Amino acid sequence: MDTAKVTEHIVNWLKSYAQKAGVNGFVIGISGGIDSAVTSTLCAKTGLHTLCLEMPIHQAKSQVTRASNHIADLKKRYPNVTSIAVDLTSTFEEFKKNVPSENQSPKLDLSLANTRARLRMTTLYYFAGLHGLLVAGTGNKVEDFGVGFFTKYGDGGVDLSPIADLVKSEVYLLASYLKIIQSIQNAAPTDGLFGDSRTDEDQIGASYDELEWAMQMVELGKTASDFSGRELEVFTIYTQLNTTNQHKMIAIPICTISQDIKS
Repeated sequence: MDTAKVTEHIVNWLKSYAQKAGVNGFVIGISGGIDSAVTSTLCAKTGLHTLCLEMPIHQAKSQVTRASNHIADLKKRYPNVTSIAVDLTSTFEEFKKNVPSENQSPKLDLSLANTRARLRMTTLYYFAGLHGLLVAGTGNKVEDFGVGFFTKYGDGGVDLSPIADLVKSEVYLLASYLKIIQSIQNAAPTDGLFGDSRTDEDQIGASYDELEWAMQMVELGKTASDFSGRELEVFTIYTQLNTTNQHKMIAIPICTISQDIKS
């Protein structure tokens, strides 16, 4: 991949979109991960106002440190970058206190994890509204269109997606080209939504390299019968998640009502 050309293309696209929309720049949630680091750097390179938000909720210290270090590095390199830290831990805990207890539900942990993402989305749009900014999404192609590994109306609730046509390995190539701090480039990908050390691979059951391979196989028209062993396992993980999470990837269904029914 020609990282210089891809970078220039995305930066020009971002700048053009913002100017046509009549907004001042972008706001991005910084997690300490590779995707948000690359996205925020691309936004910063437009020269437009780039607001980086830290929004920890019971976050691991290592994630908070990486996020803070990335923002500090970005501010040194780009004078158009500003930042705000909003600790949402107390907001999250207050929410839990005010909803009916569902401690017996097997889906409680997942529902609370998604709630964290949606609280962050609400915060991003609060500041976007205050400063006339667009919320820049940080999802990559495998997450957004492959396995649907994001929260609907959480980190999936954005105005535009600069890196959603890049698979994870390509995001890493851009990170190296953009000189993202090494601690972020070396960190295992994690959504950080469960308050523990689980990685994306722990949750999904496959690495991003494996998921990229499966995505390519589907595009080539391959089926489960073409594989065995670990390849079959990965292919099955990918196709099952792709099917289950279609509701995240397609437009909201609308019940159309003909004039005959209305009249």
